Amino acid sequence: MSYAVPADRYERFMGRYSRPLAPAVADLAGIARGMRVLDVGAGSGALTDEMVARTGDRRVSVVEPSEPFVAALRERLPRCDVRRAGMEDIPFPAAAFDVAASQLVVQFLDDPVAGLREMARVTRPGGTVAACVWDHAGRRGPLAAFWAAARRLDPSLRDDEDDPPGTRGGDLTRILTAVGLRDVVEAELTVRVTHPGFDDWWEPYRMGAGPAGAYVAGLGDAARDALRGACRELLPDPSFTITATAWAARGTV
Repeated sequence: MSYAVPADRYERFMGRYSRPLAPAVADLAGIARGMRVLDVGAGSGALTDEMVARTGDRRVSVVEPSEPFVAALRERLPRCDVRRAGMEDIPFPAAAFDVAASQLVVQFLDDPVAGLREMARVTRPGGTVAACVWDHAGRRGPLAAFWAAARRLDPSLRDDEDDPPGTRGGDLTRILTAVGLRDVVEAELTVRVTHPGFDDWWEPYRMGAGPAGAYVAGLGDAARDALRGACRELLPDPSFTITATAWAARGTV
């Protein structure tokens, strides 16, 4: 898996789904004007931009481990405090934020409880910690059709998004409860994205971003063509809508 790709490539690949998801995540977290907020694992900035729209850029801080994404965010949002760091070691003092939120990151953590505990540390007492993860385990994420086609060609395939932390109902509640948060609430958030044609959907998979992009990049020409054909059989043309659902939860520090 690689996120050392230019931010604009990742934006074309996953931003088309994460951007419509961001307002629902911000609503669940209760982000509003006047708050100091932190986006943990910002990627290309879908949730960051939603935070800026609600609170103003000077009240938004960001941590992100990928250098290309950090550079792009600093250039695009110069008045936000953008720092290169992972969720497990957030470089801010305790109780610095009203809300710390993480969109589509928990599934990549070796120790999600430790990562969410660090988010709780930098959130003030009474503040909110929130996170969301695509429902990969239930095959309801935005890449479900892609992996279904890949498994049709290779039934033994176990992709990196099969069953990571947080991707089942109740997972995020258990993680937030283990962190020590109270009043935990879990919800399903659904987005619908319409693609004008198959090529609009397929081409970003060739950019090498994330597990799916890495999988495509590792195929030979014949295998890649076969995968493209299998995907096309599953998706109509010229226009179709991808429906994707994420598990999301919030808790109070």
